[in-house]
Parts: sequence; structure tokens; C-alpha cells
Amino acid sequence: MKTLKYIVYKEDKHYVSQCLNVDVSSFGNTIQEAIDNLNEALALYFDEPDSEIEFPVINEALLGETSVNV
Repeated sequence: MKTLKYIVYKEDKHYVSQCLNVDVSSFGNTIQEAIDNLNEALALYFDEPDSEIEFPVINEALLGETSVNV
């Protein structure tokens, strides 16, 4: 079993769920649907029977916001 961190954010009409440990994301109409879809996508990502995929362990995650002039 792997413990992974993820974030969920709203983009237009959908919620996007993005894993922080590996480059996998999904979306849904609700937060729970986005999380469920991410879990399914992660299960497929790690589905290789003999695969030893290395990924960073994230002990703490912080969410920030900043502004830039563009």
C-alpha cells in the first residue's frame, strides 16, 4: 500500500484532483467524484505487476498563493 498526497481545486465547472507524488490527475463534477476518479487513475498507474515505481515521499504539504505581473 502506498500513501500519496493530492490536492483538489475547482477549474471552471469541474473539480481537478492532482497527485503530488506522481504525475497523475483526474477530475469530476464534485470533489468526491474527482477524488474517486484520481484513486482509479492511480490504481491503473501502479497496476504494473512487477513494477517498482519510485516516487518522492511527501511528509508535509502546504498550499500557497502568490501574484505575478504578466
